[in-house]
Amino acid sequence: MFNALIVEKDEDGSTRAAVRQINTGELPEGNVTVAVEYSTVNYKDGLCIGPGGGLVRSYPHVPGIDFAGTVETSDDPRYSPGDKVVLTGWRVGENRWGGYAQKARVPADFLVPLPEGMSTRTAMAVGTAGLTAMLAIMALEDHGLKPGDGPVLVTGAAGGVGSVAVAVLASLGHEVAAVTGRPDQADYLKSLGATEIVAREELTEVTRKPLEGERWAGCVDAVAGAMLGRVLKQMKYGTSVAAIGLAGGAAIDGALITPFILRGVNLLGIDSVMQPFENRLRAWKRLAADLPLDKLEAMIQPATLNDLPGLGADILKGQIKGRVVVDVNA
Repeated sequence: MFNALIVEKDEDGSTRAAVRQINTGELPEGNVTVAVEYSTVNYKDGLCIGPGGGLVRSYPHVPGIDFAGTVETSDDPRYSPGDKVVLTGWRVGENRWGGYAQKARVPADFLVPLPEGMSTRTAMAVGTAGLTAMLAIMALEDHGLKPGDGPVLVTGAAGGVGSVAVAVLASLGHEVAAVTGRPDQADYLKSLGATEIVAREELTEVTRKPLEGERWAGCVDAVAGAMLGRVLKQMKYGTSVAAIGLAGGAAIDGALITPFILRGVNLLGIDSVMQPFENRLRAWKRLAADLPLDKLEAMIQPATLNDLPGLGADILKGQIKGRVVVDVNA
């Protein structure tokens, strides 16, 4: 028997989440069983703990879209008992049981080896959010971004993806402009390496101007909506925006074709869920090398399984700062 956060749906459609004990026989099919050590809290987790957001296929359900731990049993030659592994994506925690439990069972294809020099706790301080941030930065680099090109904008900067993006970009030598709607987070963002704080209100007004003054050499955008519409018009010639989220809405309000055809701006879509194995490895190796561990530690908010129902509600309200690291055995 072991502990897991179980979400159940009542006949009226309401959901409730609580920690209870289950046994290994209840785990889903898979050829690797992992003793989970740490997980984290993402926006999708908030949906799956609460209303589901259309992500959960059946109940009862164990959320947790990422985890890190130690292999207990494996029928796959790539992994042996005692190996340290990380899982992100593949809709684990959504359409199959995830990491909010002391054990998890998954297909070996879903796992990557824990990066050298990184603990399971550190890996979950990075988590899906940090991996997504690194994938975005790699895409910007692949499209020409270099230190010295000018300020790189990070929207939703105090959140999980934004915090890691700010820290990594600063460590690589970029000027970083951090957008936040929470003025009290300015000191936190500067401690991660941001050189400029941009108030959210500066970028949320929808305009019909075809272009604005060239300001940004690159952008990691977690917001979309009106903000992305404005940012695209402010990009320097030939630069790129890496789009990783839609906290401000799924549409790009006020967007016109002009930034793309008059300035050669690129809009790059970043998906972390179905990333090929080799690109995942590349991103994790970059994180181990380029994310300052002291900055990462400053982002961490520790939590336990019992804290998750409240944290799930908080992240849906935009009230989580940095990275929540869940010790599933505490």
